[in-house]
Amino acid sequence: MKYVNVESVEAGELLGKTVYSSNGTVLLSAGVQLTVYMVNTLKRIGVTMLYIQDEAYKDVDAEDILDETTKRAIINEMSVTLESIRSGKDWSPRKVALSIEKLLNDVLNGREMLVQLTDIRTKDNAQYVHAMNVCLLSSVIGLNMGLNYNQLKDLAVGALLHDIGKVGEPPGSGSAANSSLHHTWRGFEVIKNKREFSLLVAHTALQHHEHVDGTGMPRGIKGSDIHLFARIVSVANIYDNLINGLSKDSLMPHEACEEMMALSGTKLDRDILIEFNKSVSVYPNGTAVRLSTKETGVIVRQHRGLPGRPVIRVARGSTRYSLDVVEIDLAQHTTVFIEAVMT
Repeated sequence: MKYVNVESVEAGELLGKTVYSSNGTVLLSAGVQLTVYMVNTLKRIGVTMLYIQDEAYKDVDAEDILDETTKRAIINEMSVTLESIRSGKDWSPRKVALSIEKLLNDVLNGREMLVQLTDIRTKDNAQYVHAMNVCLLSSVIGLNMGLNYNQLKDLAVGALLHDIGKVGEPPGSGSAANSSLHHTWRGFEVIKNKREFSLLVAHTALQHHEHVDGTGMPRGIKGSDIHLFARIVSVANIYDNLINGLSKDSLMPHEACEEMMALSGTKLDRDILIEFNKSVSVYPNGTAVRLSTKETGVIVRQHRGLPGRPVIRVARGSTRYSLDVVEIDLAQHTTVFIEAVMT
């Protein structure tokens, strides 16, 4: 598969990864042959990047930690939960917890894999996919930091529900630092009333916009006064916002990682950023890149612990009939670097 900008997709190409609707049902299945109408529809609903099947890269796997059934369950449960809150109905902590157990099972089984947040996002499902991504990345970071299962479960629930206070948020309240209308306070109030959850879950939602230098919201606390779970979720939240354009124009993963490192010690916890950088795929599989050798190729494999030094498949030769396909492992070729990502 290749990971490409939707603007470069042509009719007749085969979709590499499934696109989900806002309630977790399948909108377009992997393997479907794309038509002009489908491509235009994907653009209209906000899709920017796609996985496309390519014969030359048919062995390239997106390496999802989460199983497709887990994704559907989480997206569906978030849709039901947020709609219940929006309409003033009760919602089920038990069902949320069951979704979290599925996610953590996948995380524990895929602990050697790097996180690649490349699920196709639309305007309708963006809120749910964001919650799922923050939950996944937070859980992986927490696992790397040695948290036990019960701690991981509280962290994962807090991460999944971190923005629950945005449901029904009054216009303009997002910048009111000390207002009870700010979504972090609102989320805290919603979660703390559910006795099935630890109070740490509510505090994770409350504190995830705090900064380690004390400049964050809603209370301006700093350093270790911010709970570890909230500091982890803050890192995951900012990263997913950066690569998916929720806070501004989307960045490529390597650009987002560079921007986040610039926040070390100010907005973000330095030690957590170190674990984050070990956990996330800087250059997702299927991404086309240009090397410092001026050759272009596609990322085909990752190295756990060396996310910035993947394996790239390059075609060498002067004509289409004399091409020699080679794989360059940047972990071994230490003088070769990725110069640019081709979008």
